Amino acid sequence: MATLTSPDLTPVAAALRGQKLPRWAPAALAALGVVLGIGASYGLYGELRTANAVVLSAVLYSAVQTAASFAVEGRRQAVDRLFTTFVYTAFLLAALPLVLILWYTIQRGYHVISGTFLGSSMFLVNPDNAGGGIYHAIAGTLQQTLLSALVAVPLGVLTALYLVEYGGRTRFGRLVSFFVDVMTGVPSIVAGIFVYAAWLIALGFQKSGLAGALALAILMLPIVVRATEEMLKLVPADLREASYALGVPKWRTILKVVLPTALPGIVTGVMLGVARVMGETAPLILLVGTNPKINLNPFSFSQVSANPQTALPTYIWDSFQQAAGNPTHPAAQRAWGAALVLIALIMLLNLVARTIARFARARG
Repeated sequence: MATLTSPDLTPVAAALRGQKLPRWAPAALAALGVVLGIGASYGLYGELRTANAVVLSAVLYSAVQTAASFAVEGRRQAVDRLFTTFVYTAFLLAALPLVLILWYTIQRGYHVISGTFLGSSMFLVNPDNAGGGIYHAIAGTLQQTLLSALVAVPLGVLTALYLVEYGGRTRFGRLVSFFVDVMTGVPSIVAGIFVYAAWLIALGFQKSGLAGALALAILMLPIVVRATEEMLKLVPADLREASYALGVPKWRTILKVVLPTALPGIVTGVMLGVARVMGETAPLILLVGTNPKINLNPFSFSQVSANPQTALPTYIWDSFQQAAGNPTHPAAQRAWGAALVLIALIMLLNLVARTIARFARARG
């Protein structure tokens, strides 16, 4: 009786697997793409244009790599390499503006940073002369952001809890969700004009840090609501049902089970809102103004006399106004230094938020 033997599929598997480009091939093809891109830039424009050369290099690299992969590895691997290149290129294009802004700000502002710059104000300092600092602007920014968070975070979290846990499918819940979406797209200047009309004109109060904080709270609120809502929806329903099965009331389930589970994401959403409003300028110009003195009282909104605060965005705007387009003017240099400090503050707050979120996740 003849025995059945399995056929030798090694040649077929080898043919299906195909050959691979060597490991050094992507780097070599990238170098070839750069050379071709520079040559194409010279050929088209008669000179090296950096932006055009970068775009041409990326396009030519994608074309050369795809052709080489198609010839050696086959159609499937060539398509895979092509779309992988598209993904990495999209990431680099998205990150490039951020890197350039950060690099340019550091390059223009790092030499201004000093203890005097961080610890003094512009009181009795001639804007046309060197000296002065941003202590009053840092204090104003931190106070106004804290006040806006104290208003927006509780309202935002409670609104999200209502939408997810109670009335999200009711008519009123849909109406609330609609208005949250509308508020997300409201321009910052509109929020500033609203507070200006209601607080300064209708009630007769003066410019103050509190007025700016109210406008910032309006801008922060929809971000907190949406971020918290999405995090609450990610909490498994089994956790709620297990708590209800043990006889725990709903409010206690939300307080002890739902919120601690969603806390890392909620903290991240809050910090996104904080980062969103810390750099706002238009509403602060209307509601806070500028003041060269140190004013640590954001509640100085007397109807009789104005005592405005200064924030970092308004300080930067006012300094560039004083420089009148002259990049070597001392006011312009102070503006770049203040911009660098503002970026550093936002990055520091995000780092603190990530640390808190990681600690909360570890405890959970």
